[in-house]
Amino acid sequence: MSAPEHYDLIVIGSGPAGEKGAAQAAYFGKRVCLIERAPKPGGAAVNTGTIPSKTLRETALYFSGLRQRGLYGVDLRVKQNITISDFMHRERAVIESAWTLIEENIEKHGIHTIQGAARIIDAYTVEIVRYGVETRRITGDIILIATGSSPLAPVGFETDGVVIVDSDSLLTLERIPPSMIVLGGGVIGCEYACIFAALGVRVTVVNARSRLLAHLGNDVSDALRQSMTAKLGISIHGSAEVQDVSVENGRAQVLLSDGTPLSADCLLVSTGRIGNSANLGLEMVGVKYNDRGFIQVDSHYRSAVSTIYAAGDVIGFPALASASMEQGRVAVCHAFDLKYKRAVSEVLPYGVWTIPEIATVGESEDELHARGVPYEIGRSSFRTNPRGQILGDTDGFVKIVFHREDQRVLGVTIVGETACELIHIGMTVIAFGGTLDYFIQAAFNYPSLADAYKYAAYDGLQRLQRRHARTPGLPSVSQAVVQE
Repeated sequence: MSAPEHYDLIVIGSGPAGEKGAAQAAYFGKRVCLIERAPKPGGAAVNTGTIPSKTLRETALYFSGLRQRGLYGVDLRVKQNITISDFMHRERAVIESAWTLIEENIEKHGIHTIQGAARIIDAYTVEIVRYGVETRRITGDIILIATGSSPLAPVGFETDGVVIVDSDSLLTLERIPPSMIVLGGGVIGCEYACIFAALGVRVTVVNARSRLLAHLGNDVSDALRQSMTAKLGISIHGSAEVQDVSVENGRAQVLLSDGTPLSADCLLVSTGRIGNSANLGLEMVGVKYNDRGFIQVDSHYRSAVSTIYAAGDVIGFPALASASMEQGRVAVCHAFDLKYKRAVSEVLPYGVWTIPEIATVGESEDELHARGVPYEIGRSSFRTNPRGQILGDTDGFVKIVFHREDQRVLGVTIVGETACELIHIGMTVIAFGGTLDYFIQAAFNYPSLADAYKYAAYDGLQRLQRRHARTPGLPSVSQAVVQE
């Protein structure tokens, strides 16, 4: 084994946190080595998760014509004779483009790369193993772990990649199944349920909880459920427990605890993820992690070992690519005392690419209620928005949650077309401590979905007026604000 090479920073994993953390350090002149065990960079975000699922969603919307439904009474059907090649072609093209962009970024910053499986030997040393290549060791002043996460293996049965799949092996299916059962009503389960239902697959969702996307508000969960059942034809079993899973004659058989039997050509297991921390040697050097494999870090993303940091999905919540990138940057800035990026923004947008899209930012009604914060809401439907009518999206809406006393915007929820883009307007207003007055005074393009913010603000002020008018001992608002 040759003598160790030394770097300022060693990064393990080239997903969003690893790539951006490495680039941030290199930008400030640090000598960086990026280790990736896979042949291509990008981690789950590019190869099996974020980018593939969102690309497949757009492909499904194209083939199904769902974006055109509601226009001029047109009711399109899924194009006939779609092959798996048709379905996956765009996904592969986008992934390959992402590989190129990451590789260009790495090269631009002068980052050294090594392919192989990494194992931490001590607080400064990493060993890299690759089949057919001599094992090598490198040392670094700082080590950043950004190895991401993987699907949680089911209990009581195994995935086979053909009939029973997880979110990784789903992408390798050789054909589009006529029917599918999805175990799990979280983000990944709901996104793929919508994608395949849009292509005409008969989809059944089995959810252990009573609500889909249980971390979001009741109105959001209800709107998604309504769309999934009424528009996409998805069957949903809530508060359901799985008693048995088997494969018979090439079909998945699921028995629920209430005796309900379900059968489909494919079963997608989407019941959680675990951190990719196994086989890294963490227990030998003192890095702590929980029973789900998520590494424990402080507010600077530093582990129990002062020279070892961790960022991205491997540390768990919020497990968003956008947050992971920022975590990687913040981690290396703290590690090298760079006076640049000190913390990840407290105002993080959260997007779910179901059909329809869902996006939230800031605090929810449940959170504010639990804290005893006096709040009011304002809502505006895409049905009353000219752009919404043009697009045929009349079920979408914008909801603004604001402080009852000073009208500061505390949270925004959007359901509908381009929700994951529109949410950034609300994010910016919250980040700068803005009030409803911003939306009232702003002039939005007409027609535009963004204009729904203005009328959600008007609605909020009207609700506030009515609340004051019926509260004993409080005078009525003298100058009522009305929707024009």
